[in-house]
Amino acid sequence: MESKIEILSTVKVEHHADLYKIVDLLNRTLKHNDLMFGLALDQEDKNKAIFTIYRT
Repeated sequence: MESKIEILSTVKVEHHADLYKIVDLLNRTLKHNDLMFGLALDQEDKNKAIFTIYRT
């Protein structure tokens, strides 16, 4: 069975130490809706984070 992950939206935001808490909450709350959320530190600007919404 092949799993395809589709990127729905991506936004660059100011990095904050608590952003991961929001991503964790969204993942736990909306996983049954086939949604997944990601957060990554921007490689070019360490003061920015990239927030991505995926459909699984």
